[in-house]
Amino acid sequence: MSATRQRRFRRLMTTAVCAVGATALVTGCTSNTPESEGSSGGGGGSNNAASANDDPGDTVRIGFSAPAADHGWMAGITEAARAEAENYEDVELIVAEGTNDVSAQISQVETFINDGVDAIVLLPFDGAALTPVALEAMEAGIPVINVDREFDSPFAARATILGDNYGMGVSAGTYVCSQLGDTPGAVVAEIAGIDSLPLTQDRSQGFADALADCGLTVSNRVAADFTVEGGEEAAANLLQAAPKIDALWNHDDDQGVGVLAAINNAGRDEFIMVGGAGSANAMRSIQADDSVLKATVIYPHTQAADGVKLARLVAQEKSLSDLASQGVPRRTVLDAPVVTADNVDQYIDAAFES
Repeated sequence: MSATRQRRFRRLMTTAVCAVGATALVTGCTSNTPESEGSSGGGGGSNNAASANDDPGDTVRIGFSAPAADHGWMAGITEAARAEAENYEDVELIVAEGTNDVSAQISQVETFINDGVDAIVLLPFDGAALTPVALEAMEAGIPVINVDREFDSPFAARATILGDNYGMGVSAGTYVCSQLGDTPGAVVAEIAGIDSLPLTQDRSQGFADALADCGLTVSNRVAADFTVEGGEEAAANLLQAAPKIDALWNHDDDQGVGVLAAINNAGRDEFIMVGGAGSANAMRSIQADDSVLKATVIYPHTQAADGVKLARLVAQEKSLSDLASQGVPRRTVLDAPVVTADNVDQYIDAAFES
């Protein structure tokens, strides 16, 4: 192990201990501060974020692994990570083939460890199942950036980047309230994703909580499976069971392609629809005002791109220059903004394709 890797390993382990129970930034551990040339390593040091984070540094080899791109959002995740890495001359991104096989993904991470990469960005197919190998990487002195699906142990990642599933529901419900708040007894429907997933449960809970603020509840609810076919089938069943709807929230824009097909086939247009995730085709429909779809709530497909940026900073022992505190946040939860015709131009160029 190089002297640089040895110093980084000591800091990573100290940071992990100092950060147990922390919910925001690593601010209390002076050992997270990079040593200046010629220093003895003592004292608190200074924040080295005075220079721009994007200034070239030592070359960083980053291993990246994510599930198979069998969904527009997941394809967007990998594409955005590749694009972000290309912005840096000092980043070499090693992308493993996307897989929904847990054993195969574990093997990918083990290969990264054996190859001695400088950092790993990992969106696990199953967070619990990938926790042991992530711990193995951290114990080997390789910082892991956990994306979207959390590990079971706080020691399995140096930093975690998450979308806000509960916040998605809140954003969707708040928008529906803004449109229907003065309509007592309005009929609100919901087409969820896979009900057994915590992310779906969080989205539904946020939606219900936001609706409660304006005296509304979900009158009709079905679950789909994040696919076009599943969305069409679930929507057809919902529309048959609900002869009148005032607003509909569909959790996912990929399955929303099928949802909109079912709505068109049924000849229904008496309600407004809100999408989820923020696909480009959903935004184009909002822009054109050519369907019941009037808004979508973003679930950022740029999480892994942010993971690449943070992995580079951690590996180069830099701080996040936009913060006064030293180091890189251990946990980042991204916003879930609502995209409508009024602001779609702000988001559409960065959207993923369903």
